[in-house]
Amino acid sequence: MQEMRGIRALFGVENGNDVEKCLRLYPRTASERERGFDIAALVNAFQSHDYPHLSVAYNGEIYNRRQLIATYGFPDESSDADFLLRSYCRVGVEETARALDGIFAFCIVDTKRRTIHLGRDTFGVKPLFSFYQDGRLGVCSETKGLIDVPSRNGAPIDHFPPGHVQSFEITDTGRIVPGEMKSFLKIGECDLSGLHLSSDPLANIRYLFKEAVKKRLPESDVPVCSFLSGGLDSSLVASVVVECMKERGFKQKVKTFSIGTEASSDIQAARIVAKHLGTDHHEIPIPAEKGLAAMRKAIYLTETFEVVTLRGVVPQLLASEYVKEKMTKQNVNPIICFAGDGADELSQGYTYFFNAPSAADADVESRWLLQSLHVTDLLRVDRVTTDCGIDVRLPYLDNYLTSYILSLPPEDRQPQKGFEKYLIRRAFECTGLLPDKILWRSKVLFSDGVSTSEERSWFTLLEEFVDRQVSDDMLAAAGARFVDGLVPQTKEGYYYRACFEENFPGCSQLVPHYYSSKWTDH
Repeated sequence: MQEMRGIRALFGVENGNDVEKCLRLYPRTASERERGFDIAALVNAFQSHDYPHLSVAYNGEIYNRRQLIATYGFPDESSDADFLLRSYCRVGVEETARALDGIFAFCIVDTKRRTIHLGRDTFGVKPLFSFYQDGRLGVCSETKGLIDVPSRNGAPIDHFPPGHVQSFEITDTGRIVPGEMKSFLKIGECDLSGLHLSSDPLANIRYLFKEAVKKRLPESDVPVCSFLSGGLDSSLVASVVVECMKERGFKQKVKTFSIGTEASSDIQAARIVAKHLGTDHHEIPIPAEKGLAAMRKAIYLTETFEVVTLRGVVPQLLASEYVKEKMTKQNVNPIICFAGDGADELSQGYTYFFNAPSAADADVESRWLLQSLHVTDLLRVDRVTTDCGIDVRLPYLDNYLTSYILSLPPEDRQPQKGFEKYLIRRAFECTGLLPDKILWRSKVLFSDGVSTSEERSWFTLLEEFVDRQVSDDMLAAAGARFVDGLVPQTKEGYYYRACFEENFPGCSQLVPHYYSSKWTDH
């Protein structure tokens, strides 16, 4: 189960020798109370009886905690937060972060050494933002927790970089002095030497993918959900979840959830998968009016104006709200839900990869997409599910699986024989986990697959909606209105940017680029 929902603290706001006076918290809003947003960091954060000078605000889940506890000889009952503090005392913050297999963001305060330590997982699944200004440090799981802090005094708020730790010194006057930002693990560089791998790459992919699912399953027989679009990625995840649950002797039937109109390609494909796997399947409608009304909330939740990212947020939001309602009525807590995000970036799943000039160019693009996930799709999948009280599990972003696949020759990872993600498809061919029509189903964008070609697509509905909100003259003057950051080139982009500015003025640096298909004419 993931521990703590958020990190929120301000350091260095007053002079004084008492280090504890450097810790200040912001008032909690009603909406945050409703969401269970944990702002008890750091004053009321986890503290160890054995180390009273330490406290930690932590958000995430460590999959190898039990193995590390055994290795270090820590108490068996140690929670994730307790382990973090014990490990920090034993090996320091950098080695602690490097040893973790999981998703996490943390802020450790050491009053004895007068230091603060921040860290974030390799892909940035768990969010973390910060600002530094004249000896003051603000840290939060969401930008909205820092935007109105007076002492920020216009300092930029930015993403704390994934795969990094940073330490800060607390001076005798209570000011904060930043130390060096250190990378503890780069994407694709996980040590694979201790794994039981064979000489068969396809067998290794199957093994590592299954291990990625297994470590993310609950330890007891409780309800487990899986988002199911009917595409390869989510279908493969659901199939392996079902297989692993059966192997563990769990009796709970996996619950799958699909969203779309009645005749949409996603809904049709998902029905085939659900029937094949024998899941407890649920279909979620996507009413146009409800979807369009949710756009402002989608932008507020994800704190972005990136166009392609936001197109998929509303279907994700409606699906997550449905899952929350359904599972809450059944008194299920925590709500664990698997998803297939990360597969396209890892396995060159976007159709423009067919046009890559070379295998080397495709490899560079794939790695860049993985490195950018924390400012694109992870904003959607983590923020939306967390807002609905769902612990989302993303096996494609497993450190070992991604490192192994990225270690294979670039030529092997390219689209082949007319299929993207060819290597993944081949790895699970003839396993019986999925019907061939699903295993070899071509890529369909999530925002496109929720409707049919015969009806107005979700993308078309969005275009019609923003056309009513943004005039031609407004778009023509976009460069004059949005003088910082990216200038929107379409009415859709203008609408998103305008909504973003209403809530996050002066924070355009949070969106470093617009997504664009490379090696195409558009």
